[in-house]
This record gives sequence, structure tokens and C-alpha cells, in this order.
Amino acid sequence: MHYGHIRLLKRARALGDYLIVGLSTDEFNEFSKHKQAYNNYAERKYILEAIRYVDQVIPEENWDQKISDVQKYDIDTFVMGNDWEGKFDFLKPYCKVKYLERTPGISTTQIKEDLK
Repeated sequence: MHYGHIRLLKRARALGDYLIVGLSTDEFNEFSKHKQAYNNYAERKYILEAIRYVDQVIPEENWDQKISDVQKYDIDTFVMGNDWEGKFDFLKPYCKVKYLERTPGISTTQIKEDLK
């Protein structure tokens, strides 16, 4: 979690009156995304819940649950960083899809490289 993520959450929250964040579970990260997070799911959830722009955090367990989550939580607008541009357009029949510009000068990839 870095300040670019916080800015994205702030801008996402400004688009509505309630912000739900889908957070990948450890199993989803490991087996589907082939990533390992520094913090486990419970710790990452705790961090997100402490951010004033976030109203609710829900587990993301697989790629296919997006439509059901949008329907279950009555989502009006789905927001992602513009590095995912077009990847979630399949949700447009169910809600508005908005890709927000990333914060210049910061990325998780950059932080990992700097730490090497």
C-alpha cells in the first residue's frame, strides 16, 4: 500500500457515497495471480479498513465473482486504475465502469525495484 493507492481510493470514494473495496485473498493471489503479498489478507484488510475513504472491504476469491459482487452489493460504479483500462468493460451492462489515472511517479513495481 502506497500513497498512489490512497489517492486512488480517495478519488474512487468521491464518485459515490459508499466505497466497497474488493481485496484479493491470499489463496487467490497465490494460485490465480501467482503473486505473494507482503502482508496476509487479514493484515491487508485491517489496513484498508483504517483508511477513511473505505466503507467496506470484501474478499475477492476468484476472477469470476465481479458480476455477482456488483449485483449483490448493488454497485453503481466500478472503479479501477487505468493500468487495467478495458479489462473490466464486461461489467458495463451491470454498472458504470470508470478507470482512474494512476499517480505519476509511484508504483508497486517501482518500489520493489528500488528495494532490490
